[in-house]
Amino acid sequence: MKICDLDQVLPDTGVCALVGGEQVAVFRVGDKVYAVGNRDPFSEANVLSRGIVGDLKGELVVASPIYKQHFSLLTGRCVEDPEVRIPVYEARIEGGSVMVEPRREVATTCCYCGVGCGVIVSSSNNMINTVKGDPAHPANFGRLCTKGLSLHKADASFRGLYPEVNSQRVSWDVALDHAAGKFREVITQYGPDAVAFYISGQLLTEDYYVFNKLAKGLIGTNNVDTNSRLCMASAVAGYKQTLGADAPPACYEDIEAAECVFIAGSNTAWAHPVLYQRMEQAAPKHVIVVDPRRTETARAATLHLQIKPGTDVALFNGMLQIMKREGWCDLAYIRSHTENFERLDLEGDWAAICGISRKDMAEAAKLFAAARSTLSLYCQGLNQSASGTAKNAALINLHLATGQIGKPGAGPFSLTGQPNAMGGREVGGMANLLSAHRDMGNAEHRKEVARLWDVPSVPERPGKTAVEMFEAIRQGGIKAIWIACTNPAQSLPDQKLVHEALGRAELVVVQDAYRNTETAAYADVFLPAAGWGEKEGTMTNSERRISRVRAAVKAPGEARADWQIAVGFARRLFPEGRRLFPYEDAESVFKEHRETTRGRDLDITGLSYALLDERGPQQWPYPQGASSGQKRLYEDGRFPTPSGHARFVPTPYVPVAEEPDGEFPLRLTTGRLRDQWHSMSRTGTIAGSFAHEPEPRLMIHPEDFQKLGVREDDLVRIASRRGGIVVRAAADADLQPGMVFLAMHWGGRFLGGQGVNALTIGALDPVSRQPELKHCAVRVEAAALPWRLLASSPSGNAAQFMQQLEPLMSAVPYALRTLDRVGIRLSLAAQNSPPETLLKKIYLAFKDGSVDVGDAARAAVRGRTLCNCFDVAESEIDAFAAASKSLAELQAKLRCGTSCGSCLPELKRKLAA
Repeated sequence: MKICDLDQVLPDTGVCALVGGEQVAVFRVGDKVYAVGNRDPFSEANVLSRGIVGDLKGELVVASPIYKQHFSLLTGRCVEDPEVRIPVYEARIEGGSVMVEPRREVATTCCYCGVGCGVIVSSSNNMINTVKGDPAHPANFGRLCTKGLSLHKADASFRGLYPEVNSQRVSWDVALDHAAGKFREVITQYGPDAVAFYISGQLLTEDYYVFNKLAKGLIGTNNVDTNSRLCMASAVAGYKQTLGADAPPACYEDIEAAECVFIAGSNTAWAHPVLYQRMEQAAPKHVIVVDPRRTETARAATLHLQIKPGTDVALFNGMLQIMKREGWCDLAYIRSHTENFERLDLEGDWAAICGISRKDMAEAAKLFAAARSTLSLYCQGLNQSASGTAKNAALINLHLATGQIGKPGAGPFSLTGQPNAMGGREVGGMANLLSAHRDMGNAEHRKEVARLWDVPSVPERPGKTAVEMFEAIRQGGIKAIWIACTNPAQSLPDQKLVHEALGRAELVVVQDAYRNTETAAYADVFLPAAGWGEKEGTMTNSERRISRVRAAVKAPGEARADWQIAVGFARRLFPEGRRLFPYEDAESVFKEHRETTRGRDLDITGLSYALLDERGPQQWPYPQGASSGQKRLYEDGRFPTPSGHARFVPTPYVPVAEEPDGEFPLRLTTGRLRDQWHSMSRTGTIAGSFAHEPEPRLMIHPEDFQKLGVREDDLVRIASRRGGIVVRAAADADLQPGMVFLAMHWGGRFLGGQGVNALTIGALDPVSRQPELKHCAVRVEAAALPWRLLASSPSGNAAQFMQQLEPLMSAVPYALRTLDRVGIRLSLAAQNSPPETLLKKIYLAFKDGSVDVGDAARAAVRGRTLCNCFDVAESEIDAFAAASKSLAELQAKLRCGTSCGSCLPELKRKLAA
C-alpha cells in the first residue's frame, strides 16, 4: 500500500505510518527505503521512527531514541540482545511513491512435540516476525509453550543454503545426479539392500510417503527407518499386540473427562507442557505419576510411585495382581470384549522389585480400577527400553482388566514425542511397515501396496531398523546411507559405533535444514531442505488429528521441500522413477497417500486439503461420506483383531539390560529439558533456549556426593562401558541414591566428545527394536582439571563463530560452547594451561568480548532463567519467595508464569518450599 510520496521523507530520516492497523517506521537511506515496527520493545513506546539510522559494524541499523538499543533494518534483530526482534516489512519505491506491504498471517502447526499445536504466523518481507497460539486449533486453543513461542527465533546463519558435494557448492542437478549415480552403482554391484534411508518423525506426511515409496517401490529395499524407532516403536508394538492396530484410542478431550490420570514414564510438565496445563486446568481428582525421579510432574501428583528404573512391568503386573485378588476387575468387560486373561501369570513380590511399599501399590491399583474413568498418559520412560513393548502391553492390560477404555476420560494414551511420528507410521515409513498400517509379513498386504503403486512387487524381508542399520553400515553390509531431517550422530545410542559407521560408509547423503549438525559433518552430499514455516503438507498429532502445515515464507537460498528433493532423486535414479513419482506439489502426494487408506482402520478418504482448510484439523478415521472424524476408538467394544476381541498379553518382568556392578556402580537415566528439543538442531540456534539450563549438568543425589568425593559445581567424568564425557555436577535430592540423571540433548556440537549418547547402550527390545536409551550403568569420578577459562563475546554471525571454535572442542578434556543473550560463550578446563598458541587464538576470537582465566572463570557458573517469556532469573524468584509465598503477587510483580505457563510448575515448587 502507498504510504506517501518519496519526497515527503527526508534522506537518512524516518516517518511513522499506519500499515494494516500497525504503526510502522519508514526510513529513507540513499536510494532505498526500509520499514520496521515503530514500537521499541524495551521501552514499549512507539518511537523508532524518530531514531537515528546509520551503519554499525557493516549493518544498517536504527537506534532507539530512549534506551539506545540498535535494531537491524534488514532483519529486525537487536544488536545488543539478538533474542529481541522487531517486525520488518517489505518496502519499495514505486513511481515516486513509498510502498509498504502489511504483514500477513498464516495458520500452521508447530514442529516440535506430538501435541500438534496450531500456530498463527505473522510475516512480512519474507520474514517470520511473530508467532502465537491458534485459538481455533483443538489441540491447544491458543496455548503455546516456551519452545513454540520461540519458533521464529531460530538463527538463520546455521541454515544450509545450497547443495554441496564433498563440501563444495554445486547446482541441484549436479548434486542429485551425483547421488543418483553413486546409489545406482551400489545397487547394481551389491543389490538393493546395500543402500538405506534413515528419516525422521519431523518430516511431513507427504515427505514420508515419497521416501517410503522410493525405497520399497522403486529401489526394492525395506531399509527405510526413522528416528521414530527411538521414540514410539514400543508404543506401536504394544497397541498392535493388545488392541490389534497402531491407533491411540483416546483423545485430548478425555483429559477433561478423566477422574484419574495415570502418568507413567513422562515428565509431561516439561515434555508436553500444553497438555499438562490442560490437565492442571481440568483438575482430575487423582493424578498418579510413575517415575524414578521426583520431576515437576511428579511433585503435582496425588500419588507418586518412585519405582526403581526399569521396573514398570513389575509395577503393572503387581497392580493387576491386586485388582484380581480384590475383585476390582471388570469381569463382564473381560468376558465380552477380551481374550487370554487366563494366560496371565501375575505371581511375584512386585512391590519389592519396584522398591515401593505394598500400600502405595495397592492404593494405585484401587484408584485406577475404581475411578469413574482412568486415562493413562505415557511416553519415553516406557518406550525407550529393552522391554518397552512389554511395558506398554502390561499397562494396556490394566485398562482391559478394568474396562477403562472406549469411554470418555479413559484409555491408554501414548504421548507422541515428535510432531509427525504418527504420520510416518500411517504411510508405513519404517523398516517393518507398509502403507496405511499394512503388515509387511502379510502377503496380501504386500500385493495391495504393489497394486496401489503399480509396481511388480514390494520386498518381503524386513529392513534394518535404526540401530541395526548403523551396525550394518559399520560392518560394510550397507554401503550408502541417505539421512533426512534427523541427527543420528547425536541421537542414537552408543555414539562410538555410529561415528565409526558414518566414517566407513562409501556414501553419506545428508538432507537437512541445518548445516552444522553432528551428522552433517559426515556428508559427502549435503542437500538443503526447507524448514518450519517454509513448506506445505500435513502432520498427525498424538490424538490422530491431521493438521495442515502451511508456508508463511519462502525457503532461504536454494533450499527445497523434502518431498521435492526425494522426487528429484527418484526421477534420476531409474527410468521408472519418472512414472512412479509424477508429483508436482504436496497435495498430489497427499491424494495418493489418501487412496492407500481406503477401507483401512485409518481411512481418510473423506479428507482433502480443501476440507482441512475449511473445517480445520480432523481426526481419523474420516472415510469418504463422513461428516466428522472419530474422537475415541473402541466405544462399541470391538477391536481390529481376528476375533474382534482385545488381547491380554503375558508380560514377564525382565530387568534392565545393564545392571550396575562394582566397575560401574551407578544407574544413569536420561530425559528432556524444558526449553530444548531432541538434538537441538533448531532450538540450539536460539540463545534463549539455553537460559533455563545453560549447560549440561549431571544430577546426583546428595548422599552420593560424599561417596564420590565431589562437590556441587565440580567437573566430573562420567563413563560407561562405551565412552565417557566431562560435565558439571549438581545435587538433586529428587533422585534415588545410586542414580544419576543427564539431559539427552547435549551432543558434540556443544560439549567436547561425542555427547551424552556416548554413554548409552544399544540394547534392543526384541519386538519393537527400540533401544534402551533410558538406562545404563556408569561410574562417576572427580575430574582433576584445575585450569579454567571462560570467554564470552557478541557473535555477529553465530554459525561462523561457532565453527571457528571447532578446533578447541577436542584440545582440552572439557569444552563447552553455547549461545547466550550476549552471543557465544566458551568454557574450557584442563589439567594444565594449554599451549600459548591456542590461548592466542582464543583471545583473538573473543577480542570484542571478555576472557577470564583461573578463579574468575571457576566462579562464573551461570544462573538459570526460570521464565523465558519475561527473562526472570531463578535468583529473582528465590529472593521473592523468601518474603512471600503468593503466586498471584509473584506474577503481578515479575510477570513470570503469565504468558506460556511453562515455568509455572517450578514457580509453584519454589513458593511451596
